[in-house]
This record gives sequence, structure tokens and C-alpha cells, in this order.
Amino acid sequence: MTSIVMEDVSKYFDGGQTIANYRLTLEVVDGEFLVFLGPSGCGKTTALRLIAGLEQPSEGVIYFDDERVDGRSPSSRNVAMVFQNYALYPHMTVAENIGYPLRVRGVPPDERDRKVEEVTTLLHIEDQVGKKPAALSGGQRQRVALARAIIREPSVFLLDEPLSNLDAKLRQEMRVELKRLQNELDITTVYVTHNQEEAMSMADRVVVMNRGTIQQVAPPQELYERPRTAWVARFIGSPPMNLFEGTRRNGSIDFGEAGAVELDDVLRVGDTVDDEGSTAAPGDGDTASVVTSDVQGEVALGVRPEDLTITTSRPTAGNVIEGRVDTVEPLGEYVLVNVTVNDQLVNAKLADGTVSRDERVYLTFDDDDAYLYDENGELVN
Repeated sequence: MTSIVMEDVSKYFDGGQTIANYRLTLEVVDGEFLVFLGPSGCGKTTALRLIAGLEQPSEGVIYFDDERVDGRSPSSRNVAMVFQNYALYPHMTVAENIGYPLRVRGVPPDERDRKVEEVTTLLHIEDQVGKKPAALSGGQRQRVALARAIIREPSVFLLDEPLSNLDAKLRQEMRVELKRLQNELDITTVYVTHNQEEAMSMADRVVVMNRGTIQQVAPPQELYERPRTAWVARFIGSPPMNLFEGTRRNGSIDFGEAGAVELDDVLRVGDTVDDEGSTAAPGDGDTASVVTSDVQGEVALGVRPEDLTITTSRPTAGNVIEGRVDTVEPLGEYVLVNVTVNDQLVNAKLADGTVSRDERVYLTFDDDDAYLYDENGELVN
């Protein structure tokens, strides 16, 4: 197994005019399944290519197991990479495609055949070895590409959007297969995707990227439950977290015509304060709410769609934000209600659609389900 460390790694193109990655600092531990997640153009593929050695950093250093590798070729790093385009040789059989890396290395035919048999059995394509790529399904071609990478016995496995060409059902099946495979082989794996479902279901940790920088690194559940910035909150989830923009006024958050909520109520107990009054990690002191005086000016109140309820009559107590129904979308498992609050569209997931388009409604939520972000988009509570 291999650990990977990136220290202040930046990559510039066009003479420094285009910043693909900026000061990436990250550690991938031995045997970890790490996923780079972000929108198109955020720099996640460039980060993968820097790890692979297909690109060299403009600044910063990269280590494999404490050995510096930036400036070295991909072949010297012992990495295997699977791209979105599987790049199989059309004139070769499955067995020939998979065994080709060993053939280039001069591995004897008997040993090559034995290893081809091992990896095709592992990936459940042993009955396809005599076929050529044109005769295979998309899922089978992907398995062949994986087998060709695995047979080299790499120390690091790199995958760039490998499931994007598959239909939804096959993508789900291959997610399970890839995770099983990585667990069995225990290979340090770095995976790039823009698909949140892939990232959240497969990763040990997720690296969320935007505009070439790392926004947050966390296990999937932590990323969902505690997005550290408003940008991550808007990005993670389907639909993502609602962020109600307001202004702090005298201990409350004012949403203009949509109403107001008490600030102290939505500052959740979660951080702790030690005996000196400094914020500490949970478990280091007595539980207390965040000091409200730290929250000034423009703020955003975050509530996930599943944590909102909708009523057509104004509640007499609790957190209430007023809006008007824009659309109602029955989606089988739940009903998605889109509500306009001021000039902002927010979403609520309901068990049934008991409201109608253009109806005035009241959104309510529990204190414990609220997140507060300051004017810089940083999580306060």
C-alpha cells in the first residue's frame, strides 16, 4: 500500500493566467478510497493527473510513502489509471488487452495467462476473454479496463469518471463492484467524479473542490451533516440545502417580508467552550452554544429540504418563514415542493403534496436542523 501527500500544490496554465489548482494540501492514507468531487472545471481531474505524473506541479511537492515524486514520470510512480474513455485496443481480444501491460514488461506467457485468469475471475469476465471489445457491453468493457489496470499490481489506483458512460442501473451495479474490488485488493485509490451519489456511496473520504481549491475534506456522512461553508452546503445533497439569506438584527435574523427567527434558537449546541471561554472540540469541555455576538451583519440560515415542513396557516410559535408555492413535483418516494421566499426558490421534501401552486404557505423547522453561515459563508454553528 502507498500513502500520498500533496503539500501546497498549484498548477497553472497559459503562462500562469489560468489556475487549475491552487495550494492543494492533502494526505491520502494507505488503502484509502478517496474521491475528488466537484462541478465541471473545478480542477479535480488536474489534481488526479498531478498525482499520476501526467502533469507536473507549477508549485508544491508530492510524496508517495515519504518519497518525493513530483518531476518523476508516471511509470516510475507505479500507478494505474482508468479513464472515462476505456481506450481498449479494438484488434485485441479481452485476454490480450488485459495482458498487454505484462507483455510490454516481458512477463513470460505462462505467467501472463495465469494472471489474466486471476483478474478476469475477480471481475467476473472470465467467459469473455476470447471476445474483442466491439462484442462487449459497456459494463464489460469497463471491467476489462479495470482488469488491465489491476494486473500491473499498482501501488496506487487512479480513476477518472470511469462510470460516466454507463446507464443509471449499470452505474449503480458498478459502484458496488468497484467498492468490493478496492476492499479486496486494499489498494490506495483516488477517484474523480461530479456525481454526488458515486462519491457519497463509495468514498472513505470526499474532497470537495471548487475553482481549483479544496473546500472541505470529510467522510461522506460528516460532509452531509456538517458542511463547513455555504458553498459546500449548496453543493451537497439532492436537492441541496436551502440557504435563506437574511440580516442579523437585535438577536434575530430578519428575512424581510418572509419573516424573522430568533438567532439564539437556531444556534445549535454542537461546539463546546472550555473553562477559559475558548471554543474547543466536542468532548473537551462543557457543552454550550456558540457566542451570538460573533455573528454580525448578513447571514445565511441553512435548512435541508427534508427538515422543512409546510403549513397553509401561520403557526403561533417556532421558526416560521413565509413563502408562495411555485411548483409541486410528485416523485414517487416523496413530493418536492418548490417555494419562492422573497426572490429566492427553496425546496421542501414532503410525504404528500397537500399544497397547490401559487398558494401562500409557511415553512417551519426545528432549531436542531438549522445551520448558520456568516457573511463570509463560514459555518457558525
